[in-house]
Amino acid sequence: SISDDDIKGRLDLRDRVIFTIDGDDTKDIDDAISIRVISDNTYELGVHIADVSHYVKVGSALDKEAYERGTSVYLVDRVIPMLPHQLSNGICSLNPNVDRLAMSCIMKIDKRGNVVSYDIGPSVIRSRIQMTYNKVNDILDNNKVSSGYEPFVDDLRLMKEVSDILRKKMVERGYIEFSSNEAKIIVDEKCHPVEIKLREEGTGENMIENFMVVANETVSGYIYYQNLPGIYRVHDKPDEKRLQSFFDFLSARGYVVRGKKKGITGKDLQYILSQLTDKPDYNILNDMAIRCQAKAIYSSENIGHFGLGSKCYSHFTSPIRRYPDLILHRLVKDYSREYSPSLIEKWQMDLPEMANHCSIREQDAVKCERDVDDMKKAEYMEDHIGEEFDGVISGVMEFGMFVELDNTVEGLVKIEDIPGGGYSYMEKSLSLVSKNKKHKYTFGDRVRVKCVRASRETSMVDFALVEKNV
Repeated sequence: SISDDDIKGRLDLRDRVIFTIDGDDTKDIDDAISIRVISDNTYELGVHIADVSHYVKVGSALDKEAYERGTSVYLVDRVIPMLPHQLSNGICSLNPNVDRLAMSCIMKIDKRGNVVSYDIGPSVIRSRIQMTYNKVNDILDNNKVSSGYEPFVDDLRLMKEVSDILRKKMVERGYIEFSSNEAKIIVDEKCHPVEIKLREEGTGENMIENFMVVANETVSGYIYYQNLPGIYRVHDKPDEKRLQSFFDFLSARGYVVRGKKKGITGKDLQYILSQLTDKPDYNILNDMAIRCQAKAIYSSENIGHFGLGSKCYSHFTSPIRRYPDLILHRLVKDYSREYSPSLIEKWQMDLPEMANHCSIREQDAVKCERDVDDMKKAEYMEDHIGEEFDGVISGVMEFGMFVELDNTVEGLVKIEDIPGGGYSYMEKSLSLVSKNKKHKYTFGDRVRVKCVRASRETSMVDFALVEKNV
Protein backbone atom coordinates (compact mmCIF):
# COMPACT_ATOMS: atom_id res chain seq x y z
CA SER A 1 0.00 0.00 0.00
CA ILE A 2 1.07 3.62 -0.38
CA SER A 3 1.81 5.89 2.57
CA ASP A 4 0.93 9.49 3.40
CA ASP A 5 4.52 10.45 2.62
CA ASP A 6 4.19 8.94 -0.86
CA ILE A 7 1.18 11.16 -1.56
CA LYS A 8 2.74 14.46 -0.43
CA GLY A 9 2.94 17.06 -3.20
CA ARG A 10 0.85 15.03 -5.64
CA LEU A 11 -2.34 16.04 -7.40
CA ASP A 12 -5.08 14.14 -5.56
CA LEU A 13 -7.50 12.66 -8.12
CA ARG A 14 -9.04 9.98 -5.92
CA ASP A 15 -12.45 11.64 -6.10
CA ARG A 16 -12.44 11.54 -9.94
CA VAL A 17 -14.17 8.77 -11.87
CA ILE A 18 -11.12 6.95 -13.24
CA PHE A 19 -11.05 3.38 -14.55
CA THR A 20 -8.97 0.94 -16.62
CA ILE A 21 -9.79 -1.04 -19.78
CA ASP A 22 -7.64 -4.06 -20.65
CA GLY A 23 -7.72 -7.61 -21.97
CA ASP A 24 -9.46 -10.34 -20.00
CA ASP A 25 -6.19 -11.76 -18.65
CA THR A 26 -4.18 -8.54 -18.09
CA LYS A 27 -2.42 -8.37 -14.71
CA ASP A 28 0.07 -5.51 -15.23
CA ILE A 29 -2.15 -2.45 -15.67
CA ASP A 30 -0.17 0.60 -16.87
CA ASP A 31 -2.90 3.03 -17.82
CA ALA A 32 -6.19 4.43 -16.55
CA ILE A 33 -8.47 7.05 -18.10
CA SER A 34 -10.99 9.73 -17.13
CA ILE A 35 -13.28 12.11 -19.04
CA ARG A 36 -15.24 15.30 -18.33
CA VAL A 37 -17.02 17.93 -20.37
CA ILE A 38 -15.55 21.37 -19.63
CA SER A 39 -17.64 23.48 -21.99
CA ASP A 40 -19.68 23.20 -25.19
CA ASN A 41 -16.46 23.02 -27.17
CA THR A 42 -14.02 21.39 -24.75
CA TYR A 43 -13.47 17.98 -23.17
CA GLU A 44 -11.00 17.09 -20.44
CA LEU A 45 -9.31 13.74 -21.09
CA GLY A 46 -7.12 12.31 -18.34
CA VAL A 47 -4.55 9.60 -19.10
CA HIS A 48 -3.10 8.31 -15.82
CA ILE A 49 0.00 6.12 -16.02
CA ALA A 50 1.58 3.99 -13.28
CA ASP A 51 4.38 5.95 -11.57
CA VAL A 52 7.05 3.27 -11.78
CA SER A 53 9.81 5.87 -11.32
CA HIS A 54 8.69 6.36 -7.70
CA TYR A 55 9.68 2.76 -6.91
CA VAL A 56 12.52 2.07 -9.34
CA LYS A 57 15.25 4.48 -8.31
CA VAL A 58 18.01 5.54 -10.70
CA GLY A 59 21.13 3.39 -10.31
CA SER A 60 19.53 0.81 -7.99
CA ALA A 61 20.00 -2.91 -8.60
CA LEU A 62 16.35 -3.03 -9.64
CA ASP A 63 16.90 -0.22 -12.14
CA LYS A 64 20.03 -1.82 -13.62
CA GLU A 65 18.20 -5.12 -14.17
CA ALA A 66 15.18 -3.36 -15.70
CA TYR A 67 17.49 -1.44 -18.04
CA GLU A 68 19.31 -4.62 -19.05
CA ARG A 69 16.00 -6.30 -19.91
CA GLY A 70 14.65 -3.17 -21.59
CA THR A 71 11.16 -4.59 -22.02
CA SER A 72 8.80 -7.31 -20.86
CA VAL A 73 8.54 -10.26 -23.23
CA TYR A 74 5.05 -11.61 -23.96
CA LEU A 75 5.10 -15.28 -24.89
CA VAL A 76 2.23 -17.63 -25.72
CA ASP A 77 1.16 -18.43 -22.16
CA ARG A 78 3.40 -16.30 -19.97
CA VAL A 79 5.19 -12.99 -19.50
CA ILE A 80 8.88 -12.56 -18.75
CA PRO A 81 8.52 -9.22 -16.96
CA MET A 82 10.87 -6.25 -16.98
CA LEU A 83 10.06 -5.71 -13.30
CA PRO A 84 9.38 -8.20 -10.48
CA HIS A 85 5.74 -9.29 -10.09
CA GLN A 86 5.48 -7.47 -6.74
CA LEU A 87 5.82 -4.26 -8.78
CA SER A 88 4.40 -5.14 -12.21
CA ASN A 89 1.28 -6.91 -10.92
CA GLY A 90 1.30 -5.35 -7.45
CA ILE A 91 2.02 -1.86 -6.16
CA CYS A 92 2.62 -0.29 -9.63
CA SER A 93 -0.36 -1.91 -11.34
CA LEU A 94 -3.42 0.37 -11.38
CA ASN A 95 -5.67 -2.22 -9.74
CA PRO A 96 -9.25 -1.24 -8.84
CA ASN A 97 -10.36 0.15 -5.47
CA VAL A 98 -6.87 0.83 -4.11
CA ASP A 99 -4.82 4.03 -4.02
CA ARG A 100 -2.05 4.12 -6.61
CA LEU A 101 0.66 6.60 -7.55
CA ALA A 102 0.47 7.82 -11.14
CA MET A 103 1.87 10.28 -13.64
CA SER A 104 -1.17 12.05 -15.08
CA CYS A 105 -1.43 13.80 -18.42
CA ILE A 106 -4.66 15.82 -18.26
CA MET A 107 -5.54 17.39 -21.62
CA LYS A 108 -8.22 19.85 -22.64
CA ILE A 109 -9.28 18.86 -26.17
CA ASP A 110 -11.55 20.85 -28.45
CA LYS A 111 -14.18 19.49 -30.86
CA ARG A 112 -11.62 19.38 -33.69
CA GLY A 113 -9.24 17.17 -31.72
CA ASN A 114 -6.72 19.87 -30.80
CA VAL A 115 -5.04 19.72 -27.39
CA VAL A 116 -5.56 23.34 -26.31
CA SER A 117 -3.88 22.99 -22.89
CA TYR A 118 -2.50 20.28 -20.63
CA ASP A 119 -0.99 19.48 -17.23
CA ILE A 120 1.52 16.68 -16.67
CA GLY A 121 2.68 15.60 -13.24
CA PRO A 122 2.63 13.18 -10.29
CA SER A 123 -0.80 12.23 -8.94
CA VAL A 124 -2.60 9.75 -6.73
CA ILE A 125 -5.64 7.94 -8.16
CA ARG A 126 -8.12 5.22 -7.23
CA SER A 127 -9.48 3.24 -10.18
CA ARG A 128 -13.20 2.53 -9.81
CA ILE A 129 -13.32 -0.66 -11.90
CA GLN A 130 -11.10 -2.92 -14.01
CA MET A 131 -13.03 -3.11 -17.28
CA THR A 132 -12.41 -5.54 -20.12
CA TYR A 133 -12.44 -4.76 -23.84
CA ASN A 134 -15.11 -7.39 -24.48
CA LYS A 135 -17.60 -5.82 -22.06
CA VAL A 136 -16.77 -2.26 -23.17
CA ASN A 137 -17.32 -3.28 -26.80
CA ASP A 138 -20.67 -4.80 -25.81
CA ILE A 139 -21.72 -1.41 -24.45
CA LEU A 140 -20.39 0.72 -27.29
CA ASP A 141 -21.32 -1.57 -30.19
CA ASN A 142 -24.37 -3.52 -28.97
CA ASN A 143 -25.81 -1.37 -26.14
CA LYS A 144 -25.43 -4.43 -23.87
CA VAL A 145 -24.42 -3.41 -20.33
CA SER A 146 -22.77 -5.97 -18.03
CA SER A 147 -23.40 -5.98 -14.30
CA GLY A 148 -21.23 -3.43 -12.49
CA TYR A 149 -20.71 -1.29 -15.59
CA GLU A 150 -23.97 0.69 -15.28
CA PRO A 151 -22.47 3.78 -13.50
CA PHE A 152 -19.87 4.22 -16.26
CA VAL A 153 -21.95 3.95 -19.43
CA ASP A 154 -22.22 7.72 -19.95
CA ASP A 155 -18.46 8.18 -19.48
CA LEU A 156 -17.73 5.40 -21.97
CA ARG A 157 -20.02 6.94 -24.59
CA LEU A 158 -18.41 10.34 -24.05
CA MET A 159 -14.98 8.71 -24.44
CA LYS A 160 -16.10 7.13 -27.71
CA GLU A 161 -17.15 10.60 -28.93
CA VAL A 162 -13.72 12.05 -28.08
CA SER A 163 -11.95 9.02 -29.54
CA ASP A 164 -13.75 9.44 -32.88
CA ILE A 165 -12.74 13.12 -32.97
CA LEU A 166 -9.09 12.25 -32.25
CA ARG A 167 -9.00 9.44 -34.85
CA LYS A 168 -10.52 11.73 -37.51
CA LYS A 169 -7.79 14.32 -36.85
CA MET A 170 -5.09 11.61 -36.94
CA VAL A 171 -6.29 10.31 -40.31
CA GLU A 172 -6.51 13.84 -41.74
CA ARG A 173 -2.87 14.51 -40.90
CA GLY A 174 -1.60 11.24 -42.42
CA TYR A 175 -2.04 8.47 -39.87
CA ILE A 176 -1.92 5.19 -41.83
CA GLU A 177 -4.52 2.65 -40.71
CA PHE A 178 -2.52 -0.49 -41.50
CA SER A 179 -4.41 -3.69 -40.78
CA SER A 180 -2.47 -6.82 -39.90
CA ASN A 181 -3.51 -10.28 -38.76
CA GLU A 182 -2.09 -11.20 -35.37
CA ALA A 183 -2.48 -14.71 -34.01
CA LYS A 184 -3.77 -15.66 -30.57
CA ILE A 185 -2.49 -19.14 -29.79
CA ILE A 186 -4.68 -21.03 -27.30
CA VAL A 187 -2.81 -23.66 -25.28
CA ASP A 188 -3.85 -26.33 -22.75
CA GLU A 189 -2.45 -26.74 -19.23
CA LYS A 190 0.69 -28.38 -20.68
CA CYS A 191 1.24 -25.45 -23.08
CA HIS A 192 0.29 -27.59 -26.06
CA PRO A 193 -1.46 -25.47 -28.73
CA VAL A 194 -5.09 -26.50 -29.27
CA GLU A 195 -6.39 -23.57 -31.33
CA ILE A 196 -5.07 -20.60 -33.31
CA LYS A 197 -7.39 -17.68 -33.98
CA LEU A 198 -7.05 -14.05 -34.99
CA ARG A 199 -6.84 -11.33 -32.36
CA GLU A 200 -9.70 -8.93 -32.75
CA GLU A 201 -9.45 -5.18 -32.30
CA GLY A 202 -12.77 -3.57 -31.52
CA THR A 203 -14.08 -0.14 -30.62
CA GLY A 204 -12.62 -0.24 -27.11
CA GLU A 205 -9.14 -1.24 -28.27
CA ASN A 206 -9.12 1.56 -30.86
CA MET A 207 -10.35 4.06 -28.28
CA ILE A 208 -7.52 3.27 -25.86
CA GLU A 209 -5.01 3.41 -28.72
CA ASN A 210 -6.25 6.89 -29.68
CA PHE A 211 -6.01 8.12 -26.07
CA MET A 212 -2.50 6.70 -25.62
CA VAL A 213 -1.33 8.29 -28.89
CA VAL A 214 -2.54 11.77 -27.92
CA ALA A 215 -0.97 11.44 -24.45
CA ASN A 216 2.34 10.25 -25.92
CA GLU A 217 2.37 13.17 -28.35
CA THR A 218 1.50 15.69 -25.64
CA VAL A 219 4.28 14.58 -23.29
CA SER A 220 6.75 14.34 -26.17
CA GLY A 221 5.89 17.87 -27.28
CA TYR A 222 6.23 19.17 -23.71
CA ILE A 223 9.92 18.23 -23.83
CA TYR A 224 10.68 18.82 -27.51
CA TYR A 225 9.27 22.34 -27.77
CA GLN A 226 11.28 23.43 -24.73
CA ASN A 227 14.39 22.28 -26.59
CA LEU A 228 15.27 19.88 -23.76
CA PRO A 229 16.98 16.48 -24.18
CA GLY A 230 14.38 13.76 -24.77
CA ILE A 231 13.82 10.17 -25.85
CA TYR A 232 11.57 9.75 -28.90
CA ARG A 233 9.81 6.96 -30.71
CA VAL A 234 10.74 7.69 -34.31
CA HIS A 235 9.67 6.12 -37.59
CA ASP A 236 11.51 7.13 -40.75
CA LYS A 237 10.04 7.37 -44.24
CA PRO A 238 9.74 4.11 -46.21
CA ASP A 239 12.63 2.88 -48.34
CA GLU A 240 12.09 4.29 -51.85
CA LYS A 241 13.35 1.14 -53.63
CA ARG A 242 10.95 -1.07 -51.68
CA LEU A 243 8.11 1.35 -52.37
CA GLN A 244 8.92 1.32 -56.08
CA SER A 245 8.83 -2.50 -56.05
CA PHE A 246 5.40 -2.26 -54.41
CA PHE A 247 4.14 0.14 -57.10
CA ASP A 248 5.65 -2.07 -59.85
CA PHE A 249 3.83 -5.05 -58.36
CA LEU A 250 0.53 -3.14 -58.32
CA SER A 251 1.03 -2.29 -62.01
CA ALA A 252 1.89 -5.89 -62.88
CA ARG A 253 -1.32 -6.94 -61.14
CA GLY A 254 -3.31 -4.50 -63.28
CA TYR A 255 -4.07 -1.96 -60.55
CA VAL A 256 -3.88 1.71 -61.48
CA VAL A 257 -3.48 3.91 -58.40
CA ARG A 258 -3.28 7.68 -58.37
CA GLY A 259 -1.09 9.68 -56.03
CA LYS A 260 2.38 10.98 -55.40
CA LYS A 261 5.03 8.29 -55.38
CA LYS A 262 8.27 10.28 -54.94
CA GLY A 263 9.04 11.93 -51.60
CA ILE A 264 5.96 10.20 -50.29
CA THR A 265 4.20 11.32 -47.11
CA GLY A 266 1.95 9.31 -44.82
CA LYS A 267 -1.06 11.06 -46.35
CA ASP A 268 0.11 10.06 -49.87
CA LEU A 269 0.48 6.39 -48.89
CA GLN A 270 -2.83 6.49 -47.03
CA TYR A 271 -4.51 7.78 -50.22
CA ILE A 272 -2.93 5.05 -52.37
CA LEU A 273 -4.01 2.29 -49.97
CA SER A 274 -7.55 3.74 -49.82
CA GLN A 275 -7.89 2.98 -53.55
CA LEU A 276 -7.21 -0.71 -52.88
CA THR A 277 -9.58 -1.36 -49.96
CA ASP A 278 -12.25 -3.00 -52.13
CA LYS A 279 -9.80 -5.35 -53.90
CA PRO A 280 -10.10 -9.06 -53.02
CA ASP A 281 -6.38 -9.28 -52.21
CA TYR A 282 -6.31 -6.09 -50.09
CA ASN A 283 -4.93 -7.87 -47.00
CA ILE A 284 -1.93 -9.09 -48.97
CA LEU A 285 -1.37 -5.69 -50.58
CA ASN A 286 -1.61 -4.10 -47.12
CA ASP A 287 0.99 -6.56 -45.78
CA MET A 288 3.25 -5.73 -48.71
CA ALA A 289 2.94 -2.00 -47.93
CA ILE A 290 3.84 -2.72 -44.30
CA ARG A 291 7.00 -4.52 -45.43
CA CYS A 292 8.10 -1.32 -47.22
CA GLN A 293 8.14 0.55 -43.92
CA ALA A 294 11.18 1.42 -41.86
CA LYS A 295 11.41 0.00 -38.33
CA ALA A 296 10.26 2.27 -35.52
CA ILE A 297 13.09 2.79 -33.01
CA TYR A 298 14.00 4.91 -29.99
CA SER A 299 16.21 7.93 -30.53
CA SER A 300 17.39 11.06 -28.74
CA GLU A 301 16.90 12.90 -32.06
CA ASN A 302 13.32 13.65 -33.11
CA ILE A 303 12.59 12.99 -36.78
CA GLY A 304 8.87 12.39 -36.28
CA HIS A 305 6.78 9.25 -36.72
CA PHE A 306 5.84 8.54 -40.35
CA GLY A 307 3.22 5.84 -39.71
CA LEU A 308 1.35 7.92 -37.13
CA GLY A 309 1.70 11.12 -39.13
CA SER A 310 3.14 12.66 -35.95
CA LYS A 311 5.76 15.40 -35.81
CA CYS A 312 6.69 14.51 -32.26
CA TYR A 313 6.12 11.19 -30.53
CA SER A 314 7.44 9.34 -27.48
CA HIS A 315 6.46 6.36 -25.36
CA PHE A 316 5.01 7.48 -22.01
CA THR A 317 2.11 5.11 -21.35
CA SER A 318 3.68 1.71 -20.46
CA PRO A 319 6.51 2.11 -17.91
CA ILE A 320 5.72 -1.24 -16.23
CA ARG A 321 6.76 -3.09 -19.38
CA ARG A 322 8.98 -0.66 -21.36
CA TYR A 323 12.12 1.04 -20.08
CA PRO A 324 11.95 4.05 -22.50
CA ASP A 325 8.66 5.07 -20.86
CA LEU A 326 10.36 4.97 -17.46
CA ILE A 327 13.12 7.23 -18.83
CA LEU A 328 10.50 9.68 -20.07
CA HIS A 329 8.78 9.78 -16.67
CA ARG A 330 12.13 10.66 -15.08
CA LEU A 331 12.72 13.39 -17.65
CA VAL A 332 9.29 14.92 -16.94
CA LYS A 333 9.99 14.91 -13.19
CA ASP A 334 13.45 16.41 -13.66
CA TYR A 335 12.16 19.16 -15.95
CA SER A 336 9.25 20.03 -13.66
CA ARG A 337 11.74 21.04 -10.97
CA GLU A 338 14.47 23.65 -11.16
CA TYR A 339 17.13 22.04 -13.27
CA SER A 340 20.76 22.92 -13.80
CA PRO A 341 22.97 23.00 -16.90
CA SER A 342 24.78 19.95 -15.51
CA LEU A 343 21.50 17.96 -15.47
CA ILE A 344 20.81 18.92 -19.09
CA GLU A 345 24.34 17.97 -20.06
CA LYS A 346 24.04 14.60 -18.30
CA TRP A 347 20.84 13.71 -20.17
CA GLN A 348 22.39 14.88 -23.46
CA MET A 349 25.31 12.51 -22.83
CA ASP A 350 23.27 9.52 -21.65
CA LEU A 351 20.18 9.47 -23.87
CA PRO A 352 21.72 8.46 -27.25
CA GLU A 353 23.22 5.26 -25.78
CA MET A 354 20.10 4.53 -23.71
CA ALA A 355 17.85 4.92 -26.75
CA ASN A 356 20.05 2.61 -28.83
CA HIS A 357 20.14 -0.02 -26.06
CA CYS A 358 16.33 0.09 -25.68
CA SER A 359 15.89 -0.33 -29.46
CA ILE A 360 18.14 -3.40 -29.47
CA ARG A 361 16.38 -4.97 -26.50
CA GLU A 362 12.98 -4.34 -28.10
CA GLN A 363 14.12 -6.01 -31.34
CA ASP A 364 15.47 -8.99 -29.36
CA ALA A 365 12.12 -9.32 -27.54
CA VAL A 366 10.12 -9.12 -30.78
CA LYS A 367 12.33 -11.80 -32.36
CA CYS A 368 11.91 -14.03 -29.30
CA GLU A 369 8.12 -13.60 -29.36
CA ARG A 370 7.98 -14.41 -33.08
CA ASP A 371 10.26 -17.44 -32.68
CA VAL A 372 8.03 -18.85 -29.95
CA ASP A 373 4.89 -18.17 -32.01
CA ASP A 374 6.44 -19.94 -35.02
CA MET A 375 7.43 -22.91 -32.90
CA LYS A 376 3.96 -23.18 -31.37
CA LYS A 377 2.30 -22.87 -34.79
CA ALA A 378 4.46 -25.72 -36.10
CA GLU A 379 3.61 -27.77 -33.00
CA TYR A 380 -0.08 -27.12 -33.68
CA MET A 381 0.30 -28.28 -37.30
CA GLU A 382 1.96 -31.53 -36.15
CA ASP A 383 -1.55 -32.54 -35.09
CA HIS A 384 -2.98 -31.65 -38.53
CA ILE A 385 -0.64 -33.41 -40.98
CA GLY A 386 -2.61 -34.72 -43.96
CA GLU A 387 -5.38 -32.14 -43.58
CA GLU A 388 -6.29 -29.60 -46.25
CA PHE A 389 -6.54 -25.83 -45.78
CA ASP A 390 -7.29 -22.67 -47.75
CA GLY A 391 -4.60 -20.02 -47.80
CA VAL A 392 -2.97 -17.19 -49.71
CA ILE A 393 0.48 -17.00 -51.27
CA SER A 394 2.34 -14.68 -48.88
CA GLY A 395 5.84 -14.86 -50.36
CA VAL A 396 7.50 -16.04 -53.57
CA MET A 397 11.18 -17.02 -53.74
CA GLU A 398 13.48 -18.87 -56.14
CA PHE A 399 13.07 -22.03 -54.03
CA GLY A 400 9.28 -21.96 -53.74
CA MET A 401 6.37 -20.07 -52.27
CA PHE A 402 5.08 -19.45 -48.77
CA VAL A 403 1.38 -19.93 -48.14
CA GLU A 404 -0.34 -18.31 -45.16
CA LEU A 405 -3.47 -19.97 -43.83
CA ASP A 406 -6.42 -17.94 -42.60
CA ASN A 407 -5.25 -18.55 -39.01
CA THR A 408 -1.78 -17.00 -39.85
CA VAL A 409 0.14 -20.31 -39.94
CA GLU A 410 2.69 -20.07 -42.76
CA GLY A 411 4.26 -22.98 -44.62
CA LEU A 412 6.48 -23.58 -47.64
CA VAL A 413 5.58 -25.21 -50.95
CA LYS A 414 8.94 -26.14 -52.52
CA ILE A 415 9.33 -25.28 -56.20
CA GLU A 416 10.27 -28.87 -57.09
CA ASP A 417 7.04 -30.12 -55.47
CA ILE A 418 4.68 -27.99 -57.61
CA PRO A 419 2.66 -30.35 -59.85
CA GLY A 420 3.89 -30.34 -63.45
CA GLY A 421 7.38 -29.14 -62.52
CA GLY A 422 9.65 -26.83 -64.50
CA TYR A 423 8.60 -23.60 -62.73
CA SER A 424 10.77 -20.46 -62.88
CA TYR A 425 10.91 -17.49 -60.51
CA MET A 426 9.86 -14.11 -61.97
CA GLU A 427 11.14 -11.43 -59.60
CA LYS A 428 9.28 -8.40 -60.94
CA SER A 429 5.82 -9.98 -60.75
CA LEU A 430 6.65 -12.11 -57.67
CA SER A 431 5.49 -15.21 -59.51
CA LEU A 432 6.43 -18.80 -60.26
CA VAL A 433 5.68 -19.54 -63.94
CA SER A 434 5.57 -22.93 -65.67
CA LYS A 435 7.87 -23.69 -68.60
CA ASN A 436 4.99 -23.52 -71.09
CA LYS A 437 3.76 -20.22 -69.51
CA LYS A 438 0.28 -21.70 -69.04
CA HIS A 439 0.37 -21.86 -65.24
CA LYS A 440 1.41 -19.17 -62.80
CA TYR A 441 1.40 -18.76 -59.02
CA THR A 442 1.64 -15.16 -57.82
CA PHE A 443 1.94 -13.36 -54.50
CA GLY A 444 -1.65 -12.83 -53.25
CA ASP A 445 -3.25 -15.79 -55.08
CA ARG A 446 -5.66 -17.98 -53.11
CA VAL A 447 -4.64 -21.66 -53.10
CA ARG A 448 -5.58 -24.90 -51.39
CA VAL A 449 -2.84 -26.85 -49.66
CA LYS A 450 -2.29 -30.00 -47.64
CA CYS A 451 0.02 -30.07 -44.61
CA VAL A 452 2.67 -32.71 -45.37
CA ARG A 453 5.30 -31.99 -42.69
CA ALA A 454 5.58 -29.94 -39.49
CA SER A 455 8.26 -29.80 -36.81
CA ARG A 456 8.33 -27.83 -33.59
CA GLU A 457 12.10 -28.47 -33.39
CA THR A 458 12.73 -26.54 -36.62
CA SER A 459 9.55 -24.38 -36.47
CA MET A 460 8.98 -25.36 -40.11
CA VAL A 461 5.75 -26.33 -41.86
CA ASP A 462 5.67 -27.82 -45.37
CA PHE A 463 2.63 -27.74 -47.63
CA ALA A 464 1.74 -29.42 -50.92
CA LEU A 465 -0.62 -27.84 -53.43
CA VAL A 466 -3.98 -29.53 -53.79
CA GLU A 467 -5.30 -27.42 -56.66
CA LYS A 468 -4.50 -24.06 -58.19
CA ASN A 469 -7.50 -21.94 -57.24
CA VAL A 470 -10.06 -22.17 -54.47
